[in-house]
Amino acid sequence: MGRFWAVVLIFFLFFSCQPHNSKPQKLALKTGWKFINKDNLEFARPDFDDSAWDSIGVDKTWNKQGYPRYEGFAWYRLKVVIPSSLKKNAALKDSLIFHLGKIDDFDQVFLNGALIGQNCRNMPAGSKADDAFKDLNTSYWDVERRYSLPTNDLRIKWDQPNVLAIRVYDWGVAGGIYSGDLYLAMPQRHEYLRFAFERNRFDFNNGQALKLLTLRNTAARYSVSGNLSVTVKDNLNGKVVLQKEWTVHLKPRGKQTFEFSFPRPKQSTSAMYRLTLKNEAWTLQEQEGVPYILTPPAKPEPQINGARVYGERVGKPFLFRIPATGKRPMTFSAEGLPPGLKLNAQTGIISGKVTRKGVYDVRITARNALGKDRKHLRIVIGDQIALTPPLGWNSWNVWGLSVTQKRVYAAAKAFVEKGLADHGWMYINIDDGWEIYGKSDEPKRKPNGEIRTNEKFPDMKKLGDAIHALGLKFGIYSSPGPLTCGGYTASYGHEFQDARTFARWGVDYLKYDLCSYRQMMKDQNDPGELIPPYQKMHRALQKVNRDIVYSLCEYGNGKVWEWGARVGGNLWRTTGDIWDDWERMASIGFHQEQAAPYAGPGHWNDPDMLVVGWVGWGDHLHYTNLTPDEQYTHVSLWALLSAPLLIGCDLQRLDDFTLNLLTNDEVLAIDQDALGKQAVPVIKEGDIQVYRKELSDGNWAVGVFNLGDTTKTFVLSFERLGMPARVRLRDVWRQKDLGEFEKRFDTVLPAHGVTLVKVFAK
Repeated sequence: MGRFWAVVLIFFLFFSCQPHNSKPQKLALKTGWKFINKDNLEFARPDFDDSAWDSIGVDKTWNKQGYPRYEGFAWYRLKVVIPSSLKKNAALKDSLIFHLGKIDDFDQVFLNGALIGQNCRNMPAGSKADDAFKDLNTSYWDVERRYSLPTNDLRIKWDQPNVLAIRVYDWGVAGGIYSGDLYLAMPQRHEYLRFAFERNRFDFNNGQALKLLTLRNTAARYSVSGNLSVTVKDNLNGKVVLQKEWTVHLKPRGKQTFEFSFPRPKQSTSAMYRLTLKNEAWTLQEQEGVPYILTPPAKPEPQINGARVYGERVGKPFLFRIPATGKRPMTFSAEGLPPGLKLNAQTGIISGKVTRKGVYDVRITARNALGKDRKHLRIVIGDQIALTPPLGWNSWNVWGLSVTQKRVYAAAKAFVEKGLADHGWMYINIDDGWEIYGKSDEPKRKPNGEIRTNEKFPDMKKLGDAIHALGLKFGIYSSPGPLTCGGYTASYGHEFQDARTFARWGVDYLKYDLCSYRQMMKDQNDPGELIPPYQKMHRALQKVNRDIVYSLCEYGNGKVWEWGARVGGNLWRTTGDIWDDWERMASIGFHQEQAAPYAGPGHWNDPDMLVVGWVGWGDHLHYTNLTPDEQYTHVSLWALLSAPLLIGCDLQRLDDFTLNLLTNDEVLAIDQDALGKQAVPVIKEGDIQVYRKELSDGNWAVGVFNLGDTTKTFVLSFERLGMPARVRLRDVWRQKDLGEFEKRFDTVLPAHGVTLVKVFAK
């Protein structure tokens, strides 16, 4: 919850090269800033006296400049003369662009007292400032701020002193202007051009990959001519699959659409789009990945999938759906079930209660007209739950605060109808947005103190029962503070009552997000302050008549992995929020080794949810910005890390690639391995990192990752891995035996790609 990459508004980014070694004029805004950690709209006035304010840099957050624990409102001010030579010497003279770097989290920008920009949007003349800009459910902390004004706008004082004031609101952890690259400049012609397409998404028909590519000219007064080339290339062998060119002429506000196709790829492939402008040295480029499917289709014969161990506590409701692929109808049987449990032979759902501790070796069988499959399931009735990392879906990365009961149940039905439940996916979790909004006049709780749901969730008990009827688990969200991150009613002062309510609704999973509790703390990294609120809810959960998986969400503060299990946590976030950007995903996934020793059955490190498929954090969804190679890396790494796998996309729009990515049983088996040992990097060599994970059968899973931007060949030494000289390898994604290898294994890795193998030494 809280932070994620937002779709950049106003302009798309392009790579470019300047003609004749000339550079557009810039007016640097890197120094001279004044700062105060208070809030008053009077600070925007150009005649306001800021002489008593502190000086501050804009190359790092205010937390690193003398305000280590501050969050909330703050202001930056700068006096600057804007020379008319900027427009006089520019090729295009229509706009002045304010490049204001990255701001954590929300911003309002004033020029000479007038509001000109807010949260990545230009504001029209006469706009009034209010506090609503900070109440959005999306944070823009990692987005470059870029605002523009027409050069004839009276808010600009050419060749005179101007006052630029920036009002910032920080949600927490770090705040302020921090990237350092702030300047004023006139626009370049290429900045009015953009490619319009759904990145990393193609249509497929009759063995062909199909793409529509649109070029737009957003300028109101300038035409553009040039040539567009499309190059499709196999990233592993360098072979050019397709090369096409078109002539481009774009009138003001005009667009052109181009269509092309090529054989559907079977391995890493990229498409490069290059626009060269006529009579200018500008070159605009965009690149995307082409989806390719590695996992073979499920066989029609029965195959039992999922974890081989499952735990519940004594006397608590038991629910387990046997995950099995194969042609339906299918029937199930089980030998050795503990007393108190029963199996529905048609659905494969095991339910009931067990009143005696014990470890039960259950032999489960799935049958259809083509055959049968038998597996052993170890049922542990004891003191621990979540013996393997939870597999499920969470509403946040797709619906954000626009989540509804209808959308949640649609996700549950999709688990069954699209076959995800047949591969072990189990939890359907509501995130923020189901409660009564904190600023609403509507009562937040019933007269007896019971928390109320908003109109989007008319009947939580009915929703929980419907999810359970599918053999799935039901999750919910709250906070130890008075409000959630989205500003909705939370559990502060009502922890025991809310726990009882959740249990009555049939909740099986609680995500407990620090959110507004941060305002009650002096130091967000002090375990002494972090532990009590999580410990209190743990005590509340212990008193209810259900097992509820307890997910601690406090963003990795205070080294939560060292104490999370002590407060009853079954999993805990080790990081801030993820979003669908390679740098963000990689910065999270490849920095988990510090927490690795603390992972194991019943308590897992959580590097946040999966960002594959259609995501959006609200009603306006987009296809993930991760390339197919990056998505294979994402899922492979999370599986090696024994991470909880929570899908965060619209399950109604699952394409073949995303469904294939999420239903590889051999990859999921690595994540769900009963030993619960988190992988750690054993080789770091330039852009290559190699992760090794011990498995319960005495073998290993090994991931070789290329963090670089070009294809690389890597020689994997078994000696460096600490393994025998002679081993047998299996390609996990392709579910294909590669044979025996001695001393080494050579692999070719695309940019941001992975090779995932299982290593058999026995």
